[in-house]
Amino acid sequence: MLLAWLQIRALGGVFVLRIEDVDRARTRPGAADAMLADLAWLGFDWDEGPDVGGPFGPYVQSERFKAYAAALESLGDRTFACTCTRKELRAAAEGPDLATGEWPYVGTCRRGPGRPGGAASVRVRVDPGSVSWDDLWRGPSAQDPSRVCGDFILWSKTDEPTYQLAVVVDDIHQGITHVLRGEDLEISTARQILLFGWLGAPVPAFAHTPLRRDALGERLAKSRGSPGLGELRDAGEDPRDVLGSLAAQLGILDTARPVTPDDLIEPFTGWASAARLLSLPGSGHAG
Repeated sequence: MLLAWLQIRALGGVFVLRIEDVDRARTRPGAADAMLADLAWLGFDWDEGPDVGGPFGPYVQSERFKAYAAALESLGDRTFACTCTRKELRAAAEGPDLATGEWPYVGTCRRGPGRPGGAASVRVRVDPGSVSWDDLWRGPSAQDPSRVCGDFILWSKTDEPTYQLAVVVDDIHQGITHVLRGEDLEISTARQILLFGWLGAPVPAFAHTPLRRDALGERLAKSRGSPGLGELRDAGEDPRDVLGSLAAQLGILDTARPVTPDDLIEPFTGWASAARLLSLPGSGHAG
């Protein structure tokens, strides 16, 4: 959040906050409100979002299913129904991709569902070939989605759009030009670039930054005992100290000191110029 917010503020753009809750089984009541409270406690603001509105709402994905369904329909014959179970998919594949751990789909239902009338997801056909982009953090990057994931799912058996479809449709509708996110999501980039092309839309600039990790090199997570922002707030931490510590760890500040997000815009601008995050001309509109 910090780097994405600073990138767009330094570019003089519009910062968009949206709630990505299409996976209803994993959505916890009150989680979105808690997240907004945590971000406000740290001093962040946003120009468009579920609590402030904006011209491209709604900004909650569970309220946008009609838009996702329309995008899916527009893909026409490129999509097909798949009735394969996870067990069947793993049995058919040679094994997971060594770099990502994903099990590539081998096209079992491309010519028709294996169990007509059974519960089906909707996949999109992926042709062989490398997809390239210039990552603003990592530099020239490329993936071959046909090898990494194969024909990937756009609509689940539980009648929900997948993350891949929802974020691309939202980025198109909301005019997103810059996407800065963690390196764990880089694996999704090539297939999302394909979706932008199939839906006839320009591709935003991507930047994939390293995740914060603990002393053992493990990514910070509540499941490993890492405190959440709410816990830090309840413990009496000063949000300016939290931001200053994070900015120092990133190298934006030489040493940790209490700061607000606005305090970091100027030092970030010099730091980010070397990191290429501000290398594209014009203003940004980011989600």
